[in-house]
Amino acid sequence: MATTPRIVIIGAGIVGTNLADELVTRGWNNITVLDQGPLNMPGGSTSHAPGLVFQTNPSKSMALFAKYTVEKLLSLTEDGQSCFNQVGGLEVATTETRLADLKRKLGYAQSWGIDGKILSREECKELYPLINEEDILGGLHVPTDGLALAARAVQLLIKRTEAAGVKYIGNTEVTGIEQSNRRVTGVETADGVIPADIVVSCAGFWGAKVGELIGMSVPLLPLAHQYVKTTPVPAQKGKNELPNGAQLPILRHQDQDLYYREHGERYGIGSYAHRPMPVDLDELGSYEPSSISEHNMPSRLDFTLEDFLPAWEATKQILPALRESEIEDGFNGIFSFTPDGGSLVGESKEVDGFFVAEAVWVTHSAGIARAVAELLVDGKSQIDLGDCDIHRFEEVQLTPEYVSETSQQNFVEIYDVMHPLQPKLSPRNLRVSPFHARHKQLGGYFLEGAGWERPYWFEANAELLKEMPDEWQPPARDAWSGMFSSPIAAAEAWKTRTAVAMYDMTPLKRLEVSGPGALKLLQELTTGDLSKKPGAVTYTLLLDEAGGIRSDITVARLDEETFQLGANGNIDTAYFERAARHQTANGSASDWVQVRDTTGGTCCIGLWGPLARDLISTVSSDDFTNDGLKYFRAKKVTIGGVTVTAMRLSYVGELGWELYTSADNGQRLWDALWKAGQPFGVIAAGRAAFSSLRLEKGYRSWGSDMTTEHDPYESGLGFAVKMTKENFVGKAALEGRTEEGSARRLRCLTVDDGRSLVLGKEPVFYKDQAVGYVTSAAYGYSVRKPIAYAYLPAAVSLGDSVEIEYFGRRIQATVTEDPLYDPTMSRLRG
Repeated sequence: MATTPRIVIIGAGIVGTNLADELVTRGWNNITVLDQGPLNMPGGSTSHAPGLVFQTNPSKSMALFAKYTVEKLLSLTEDGQSCFNQVGGLEVATTETRLADLKRKLGYAQSWGIDGKILSREECKELYPLINEEDILGGLHVPTDGLALAARAVQLLIKRTEAAGVKYIGNTEVTGIEQSNRRVTGVETADGVIPADIVVSCAGFWGAKVGELIGMSVPLLPLAHQYVKTTPVPAQKGKNELPNGAQLPILRHQDQDLYYREHGERYGIGSYAHRPMPVDLDELGSYEPSSISEHNMPSRLDFTLEDFLPAWEATKQILPALRESEIEDGFNGIFSFTPDGGSLVGESKEVDGFFVAEAVWVTHSAGIARAVAELLVDGKSQIDLGDCDIHRFEEVQLTPEYVSETSQQNFVEIYDVMHPLQPKLSPRNLRVSPFHARHKQLGGYFLEGAGWERPYWFEANAELLKEMPDEWQPPARDAWSGMFSSPIAAAEAWKTRTAVAMYDMTPLKRLEVSGPGALKLLQELTTGDLSKKPGAVTYTLLLDEAGGIRSDITVARLDEETFQLGANGNIDTAYFERAARHQTANGSASDWVQVRDTTGGTCCIGLWGPLARDLISTVSSDDFTNDGLKYFRAKKVTIGGVTVTAMRLSYVGELGWELYTSADNGQRLWDALWKAGQPFGVIAAGRAAFSSLRLEKGYRSWGSDMTTEHDPYESGLGFAVKMTKENFVGKAALEGRTEEGSARRLRCLTVDDGRSLVLGKEPVFYKDQAVGYVTSAAYGYSVRKPIAYAYLPAAVSLGDSVEIEYFGRRIQATVTEDPLYDPTMSRLRG
């Protein structure tokens, strides 16, 4: 008799079958897996995937998902053969830019615990004899990479899970998702409804269609990608016994958007070096199950030779042995691409029990399947899901136009060397603050985030570099860290610390939580005590049940039943909206609560600096002294004739306020402060200075300095936890934990030479062992040295020397007490 929830998994590819297996291993036994194709060849991306697994990724989560996929496929065996051929991986560079990037990628590998090595061109030739060593400068070798035998793995997983009681149904199209009271109850097919408590869509590039059945946006675009097999290569004769056998490392030639693997005596060539080819699923037509085969399936489109010919010429250049072969077979295979290149994982915020695990490639398949199984069984994934959370996109990023354009651009750029701050060229100007026109007049340099145009510095402040004292002059940057950077940021930091500056804080996510049940909801979800009088502002955390940090937020109690939240993004919005819906539906009238995203209808100016009070007193009759508006308090004021909610807090560590008003009044507020600020030397300052100042002050940034993988004590945020509260999500898990008892701590590092800069995610070495990685980094203009933060073992103490590896070079740094700036809070409190 079934004793666990009824699970229906849509899709019997590498993700769906892995998910069934992961659930079975956790004791869940009432599972049905559906596929619209035949189970022996479902016809999705898994059926034609070439299986290359390169584990190294800028995202820690995605790298760890890939590591687990390798481990699992190695353990999945039949007749002594595993489903992973660990031939290793080799990425080669034909340009100096690419070679430098491979050194950066080796840093990622070391940060995430993956062994790798940079090879010379001679070592590349020794490892891969067919390569034209005259064309390459070196390569990155990762011995644990290799080839996933995806189709074989699926069949073994089906066999294993069927024996454990999982039911598989092929040739069955899903026609609807049955639901009641906004919870799934079943999956509709032509043969009837299959009852379900939980539905997980692992439908691959059909995932958007499945999402439509419940009105959920699943932002992915099916795109075709070319793959060919050659005729036998004479140099390969006798090298591999099996027709698809391989002994050489899988090879990536990213400077030409190409990758290679052996198929016995033949070669497989994958190419992204062609125009994006979006696929309209409605035009794929239907396939009779009996007609589906290796060469005839929905995801395998006709080959367009003209698109591949330039890739073929580049192939014969890098692998001269292939000049003696020809293209024997090719196809355009469909894969899923998303606006930011990440996978899509999580539960619908509107329909409980409906989950997705989409846009997941073979590389990450078992890892993401395990994460979803943990989510279902334990309520939390071991590995943070922020990078692939389905709710990370803003509404403007869910439109078909945005998804199509950005997904196609990700296809084009998939192998490009990309800087962490690399801006989109298009689409742009999707969301602009009311101050945007003024920012443009001041020569704002804009980068984009969550659809917002964000000024990073202002050319109008370039003249300040001539006035700035010598000690504030920043060191010259190397070419990489200097991209999307300007010394003007130093001048803006200087003026913030010595005069007054205006920062556009409008892109900060703002939520209004209101109603008689608002306090109850917030008390349950946050670590802080919010039962304070109206006007109180509280910095607090959102935890998961295991005590991991979901987010950090500020909460201002505007009146008895209205709270304004400063949150980190749409993931927070979805979390609060779902929790509010549950409380309202399940409670009494006094539990009613509403959550509204007010970001687009409001705006915010951060007015900060030692002269901020002098400035504001000239345009407001309200009391901005410590008696009138204390630190971490809020009140309604009038500034230049504009009604404003002023909050006394500062992310840059200086006296000042966050000033909120409606979007229609924003430009008037900006102009009033700007005009009044001229005698005080007011400037507009951008995000580059802001990032530096917040690190000097030791303030954490969610998503980099802490995630669900970290608890408040190891993150240095124990002060935000009020264990005296009766209850809150994650409280039980924190019992007995302390900062002193943490096995690792987030530490401040200062670079010894005072000039070498890093950007983040670089490995940190202690006694020549990789023990952590940089979470955030910036040059500290006020403290005259580069700053980095990193999680380090508790055994690494204050004053200890560590090394940060940056593009293969070790940089000496020292573990330092934080915050570096104003540790007594005297400037901040004014």
